[in-house]
Amino acid sequence: MRRADRLFEIVQILRRERRPITADAIATELETSKRSVYRDIAALMAQRVPIRGEAGIGYVLESGFDLPPLMLNPEEVEAAVLGAQWVAGHGDPALANAARNLIAKIAAVVPAEMRALVDDPAARTPPAWKMPEDAVDATTLRQAIRAGRKIALSYRTEDGKASDRTVWPALIGYHDSARVLIAWCELRDGFRSFRLDRIVAAEILDTRYPARPGQLRARWLAEIKSPFIH
Repeated sequence: MRRADRLFEIVQILRRERRPITADAIATELETSKRSVYRDIAALMAQRVPIRGEAGIGYVLESGFDLPPLMLNPEEVEAAVLGAQWVAGHGDPALANAARNLIAKIAAVVPAEMRALVDDPAARTPPAWKMPEDAVDATTLRQAIRAGRKIALSYRTEDGKASDRTVWPALIGYHDSARVLIAWCELRDGFRSFRLDRIVAAEILDTRYPARPGQLRARWLAEIKSPFIH
């Protein structure tokens, strides 16, 4: 790896980590020596890149520093395109359209030698197979999630059992076979997942639930090991 590329990768590693990362860990990831990492860190600091830390403890990149947009290496281009392909094939109509727009924007700004990675990528994902049509607008649900507002939900399970309940929406999960709303259910006093194709009606209420959306998602991630789908 050229030194210029290595310097760029070190900044990327520091930008992605939330806690101090040691030179040894950086050297392992970049397959170089710890001594080279020390020299590179010193060079970056000399160029006024706001890195804090010291040898043996670890390094962090101060907030507010950023690199020019879309300075991507080939693997990052393929990762972005692969992810966007998946969303285009599995997301609701609004997100699918946004994913296709994203691919077009990436193709418009990457260097000419990387254009083939977007137009004819080596990594691909097939579209969803027999994905059921949503019975409710996922865009509206996402707006309720961002606002932290409760939803009055009418739901029907696979065996036809109907129920009405009030839920606190946390996130929408995108699976290969269905899209689901993950929410805290006041009726069951716990987290539940509701397939969007089985939601009979969803009324966004003016009432906000007593937590921030990020806190609710953190609680769900801490409590559940695998999504439960009705």
